[in-house]
Amino acid sequence: MTRMETQTSCNTATLAPYIPTTENPWDMYKVQSLYAKLGFGEHRVIMNSALTKTPQQLVSELLTEARDMPLTPAPDWGYWNRAQFDNSANNYNYYRRQWYQQTIDDLLQNGLRERLTLFWSNHFVTELRGYFSPSYQFQYYRTLQTHALGNFKDFVHDIGLTGAMLLYLNGFQNREHSPNENYARELYELFTLGVNNGYTESDITETAKALTGWNHWSSPWSPIYFDTDTWDNDYKTIFGQTDRWKYDDVIDILFEEKGHLIAPFIARKLYKYFVSPDVNEGIVSELGQVLLDNNFELEPMLETLFLSAHFHDSTTQGVLIKSPVDLLLSFENTSGLTFNRFYNYQNLYRVYTTNLGQELYNPIDGAGWQADENWVDSNTIVLRWDYLDFIIDKFKQNSTDQFRNLALTMLGGNTNDHILVTKTIVNSFLARTLVQDSDYDEAIEVFKGEVPGNYYDNGIWDLYFDSVPDQVEGLLRYITKLPEFQLK
Repeated sequence: MTRMETQTSCNTATLAPYIPTTENPWDMYKVQSLYAKLGFGEHRVIMNSALTKTPQQLVSELLTEARDMPLTPAPDWGYWNRAQFDNSANNYNYYRRQWYQQTIDDLLQNGLRERLTLFWSNHFVTELRGYFSPSYQFQYYRTLQTHALGNFKDFVHDIGLTGAMLLYLNGFQNREHSPNENYARELYELFTLGVNNGYTESDITETAKALTGWNHWSSPWSPIYFDTDTWDNDYKTIFGQTDRWKYDDVIDILFEEKGHLIAPFIARKLYKYFVSPDVNEGIVSELGQVLLDNNFELEPMLETLFLSAHFHDSTTQGVLIKSPVDLLLSFENTSGLTFNRFYNYQNLYRVYTTNLGQELYNPIDGAGWQADENWVDSNTIVLRWDYLDFIIDKFKQNSTDQFRNLALTMLGGNTNDHILVTKTIVNSFLARTLVQDSDYDEAIEVFKGEVPGNYYDNGIWDLYFDSVPDQVEGLLRYITKLPEFQLK
């Protein structure tokens, strides 16, 4: 195994609650892994506090925070039609970029709720370039936030009626005498059942007919509504049931007849997102049953997973490759470093994540980003290094002394132990300890920089030494190029 490869999971732990042991302790690496997977990293001070809590207490707090968090307020233009945009002082891109900036801030600040919102945007995929409307972009995002930890059946129902989805998958063009099967196919293939799993081509054809009628708006980009004028009122047979079905009926029949297939399909996707690309089918089956037993409420299943010995097993640390969004945002959150308050960092992140293959609101195709090993190749790894170097430059332009403060904060105060400083900073950014002590030796040499060796030996050097900001900066540049830094 090269240092860039993820570990193959040999996780045999169960969904029983995680109880720390000497062999599998509740330590800083566990806390870092939890914050990296359930959010986008966190500062050492907060993680130190989290470590004083039990795993059950911390997971419960994170779930409660995500569930009770208010929705992001609607912008003034959140429900505008196209004429209102056309009559405004700005073009469409102005508003789309504005919401992208809000999305970045939400991802940085809102932890688990936004981690799930990002996940669902890659499950219920739409592409902004396929519907263009800034107001539909916002309304789609709000639907993702609303249902992030809620009821999956309600989620499926509501997402299909968003303007973004109706335009993207051609529900808006799906009429009685000219049915369009795109949404019916994706509803089963991508959103609920999986490819060729429990449905027939006839089910898709009949479902498309039942989904007709959502073709009306008072003006472009205004709310889309149902009208019987374009609804196919013939009898349709879906999963063996026949009647004059409409949209709501499709969702009811789907979950009544195929719930036993939907639950493990969703559980598997969440497992791969939060635990490992190497799926444990037994665990997935159990999680699916939890989802079924709770009438498709997502939170009980997520709670079962996040509290489990399986989730906290040491083999799950450092097995997921960071997405571009993970990479950049977790570095900011973990370091605590900040940009100049006038700097448009959200646009920087928009450009960089797009260049690295993760353009928010525009996944690569209808199946979404395939993630993990697809995130990194010989070209993107160099871009990752370069972009992080540039971000460090921007942090430095804002304030060089914040690099000293990073060390003081992570160490809990001043110290003259340069080895402790190096290891503490390195470990704060990694999902697991470096494999060998010799790996730390190189980091220590980088951190020592040009300070004379006897300054360390004689205790002359400490964290208030003039060169410390430059030393921390150099160490951060070294850390971001470690293979282990690409993992969470």
